[in-house]
Amino acid sequence: MFVIIGIAVVAFGIVTGFLLAGGNLLLLLQWSEFIVIGGAAIGSLLISAPISLLKKILAEIPKAISPDHFSKKDYLELLKSFNDLFLVAQRDGLLAIEKHIENPTESDILSKNKKFINNEVTRNFFCDTMKVMLSGGIPPHELENVIDTEIETYEMELKPVPASIARVGDSLPGLGIVAAVLGIIVTMSSIDKGAEVVGHHVAAALVGTFLGVLLAYGFINPLAANIEHNMENKLRLFVTVKACIVSYAKGNPPIIAVEIARRTIFTDDRPTFTELENYVRGKS
Repeated sequence: MFVIIGIAVVAFGIVTGFLLAGGNLLLLLQWSEFIVIGGAAIGSLLISAPISLLKKILAEIPKAISPDHFSKKDYLELLKSFNDLFLVAQRDGLLAIEKHIENPTESDILSKNKKFINNEVTRNFFCDTMKVMLSGGIPPHELENVIDTEIETYEMELKPVPASIARVGDSLPGLGIVAAVLGIIVTMSSIDKGAEVVGHHVAAALVGTFLGVLLAYGFINPLAANIEHNMENKLRLFVTVKACIVSYAKGNPPIIAVEIARRTIFTDDRPTFTELENYVRGKS
């Protein structure tokens, strides 16, 4: 939502300022400049990114507009689910939760948390890790290493997405100059056609530079930053799940395990100790 608002604010500021200065908006509609800059930017992205990365980029852009963000309420539900699951394991043994791990969508504990169940990546991360734990024979520190390996792999897979978008943004001012130079070439070939024609071509060339800088610093680079923030939140969710599993594997009671996990949540979405305790005990 705020991405759309931000785009509108940038566009409003540019257009309003240009009109107040006595500019004519039609002068900015130089389609040849759009084609040169846009085509070169898309082409450079196709050159630099494999098809798998391009698919991830296309998938992440809509999520920047409508992010799948875990709120405080979502984290409370997540930690309550883990607490309830570990209570069953503590009371009846680890094998008692095997059915919940094998079929989380049918689990009367895990399926209550719709945000968790619908998030396939996080769901598989938790369940696969718990399967390793249920198999036995792995000490807590080795389990932690296994989890860290998966988080690191996921992070390395995510990082190129905002980085690739940012590289395109960084290239746009240069591509704007390319468009401007092409415009000057056209201008020089029309120099014998009078001042009015030459002035039109010069204005069109300058629009190329303007578009390159505006698209870079007004839209593309901020979009890359937004996607990067969203991915940091995704990784933080993994860290929270890891903290809960490892803490329980080390022999802590479920309520302590979820409390340790609570402390890994970013403060904007972190419930307080009392809020978590009351929610886990069904008092809120």
